[in-house]
Amino acid sequence: MSQSIYDFSVKDINGAEVPLKKFEGKTLLVVNVASKCGFTSQYTELEQIYKEYKDSGLEILAFPCNQFGAQEPGDAEEIKSFCSLTYDVSFPLFAKVDVNGDKATPVYKYLKDQLSGLFGTKAVKWNFTKFLIDKNGKPVKRYAPTDKPLDIAKDIKKIL
Repeated sequence: MSQSIYDFSVKDINGAEVPLKKFEGKTLLVVNVASKCGFTSQYTELEQIYKEYKDSGLEILAFPCNQFGAQEPGDAEEIKSFCSLTYDVSFPLFAKVDVNGDKATPVYKYLKDQLSGLFGTKAVKWNFTKFLIDKNGKPVKRYAPTDKPLDIAKDIKKIL
């Protein structure tokens, strides 16, 4: 049986188990985020496209990650507070995860297997790497940290 994104459960920022099946039928943008990264300002554009497209079926799933330059050192409360106070984030935040290595969360292992990066590499290179998943749960495109959310909105719009 082939896996789908809906086969996974993850913990939200408060530690509650969330089956990704809850997002079935939605277009998903999965992003590993960090509060102290050069790309952190992308929260602004992520929130902008979330507000614009959530009623059309977009969900942005943000996974804090401290694997790149220790740029997400905070605990869940600090991350929630930062995202709320600094960027007024309203899309779902999840518990801090590893995206690479032996302790990588299974959903990221799956996404990297489905969509390799530049030159066929599997590893996530940095914070704010984005994975676009269609309404059927199929990963369709991987974006580099330098790809701005507003620039990928056209791809999101196509598959909503």
